[in-house]
Amino acid sequence: MATKATDLIEPRAGGLWCERGGFFVDPGQAVNKAIVTHAHADHCCPGHNALLASPETARIAEARYGKSAFQRIEVLDYRTPRRVGDVTVTLVPAGHVLGSAQVVIEADGVRAVVSGDYKCRADPTCRPFELVECDLFVTEATFGLPVFIHPPVEDEIERLLTSVERNPDRTHAVGAYALGKAQRLIAELRKAGWDRPIWLHGALVGLCNVYEELGVALGPLESATAAKSDEMRGQIVLAPPGAMADRWARRLPDMLPVAASGWMRVRQRAKQRGAELALVISDHCDWPELCQTIQETNAEEIWVTHGAEDALIHWCGTQGIKARALRLVGRSEDQQ
Repeated sequence: MATKATDLIEPRAGGLWCERGGFFVDPGQAVNKAIVTHAHADHCCPGHNALLASPETARIAEARYGKSAFQRIEVLDYRTPRRVGDVTVTLVPAGHVLGSAQVVIEADGVRAVVSGDYKCRADPTCRPFELVECDLFVTEATFGLPVFIHPPVEDEIERLLTSVERNPDRTHAVGAYALGKAQRLIAELRKAGWDRPIWLHGALVGLCNVYEELGVALGPLESATAAKSDEMRGQIVLAPPGAMADRWARRLPDMLPVAASGWMRVRQRAKQRGAELALVISDHCDWPELCQTIQETNAEEIWVTHGAEDALIHWCGTQGIKARALRLVGRSEDQQ
């Protein structure tokens, strides 16, 4: 009987399982062998006996969880096929955050691609997304509704800088997730000409240092925790979203709260964040990009996870593409 792409992976309680390779992809719990797409906690958890990832993801995972979090770490460079059990595995850039990868699994002339989280737009902090034609494509659907159309990131950065210019005595405090979003915002600000120091909450410092270690230049950064309050007046400060309503933020002079997320397209979400300035900046595809990517893979079957699964499955049906929802649990870390 001929091998089908759906023979290569199957959804299980722990995540996507490859029987012929003896590994899980992005398991939500500790397993014997895991291949992970990137180092966000809802895709990479500690405790695996063996972890296989891109070199950057491996380094970030080690920084987040400690050197003893995994018994063994193996790295695999992009576009370098490796035999794992009875399948061939290749990692291809996903464009989500530094080190993010799609996991390409092949055997007997068929190919399944687990995309993890991905975006198709340029990001100065990571390798761009590379499309892989396949028989089975596992896609995220974080912003899998037609209402989500992300504006150009340059326009959103310009809105932030305009606000800084118009409010020179206020501290613009931007809520940004520690891995990926914070570093991308810094790099985009540098591209736009902001050469002054950017001030960081202590929770962001470690991963910014790792990015610099891995070759992503971020320019002058200062500790907001160690600074005197008046030093940050008129400056841009980055902090985890949770810190924006914390005691920590009270020391920022005349704070103007800013939120940067794809969810800022939804006014109620911006209101919940307490954002005076809502920037629609996402590390995920918007609706048109999800649809276009699915079409361009030429996949016969689509598995949808992590988001608005039903809408994307319905759209696939209108295109004559077979699709199903995985409804994997544990996909909750807020890095949008």
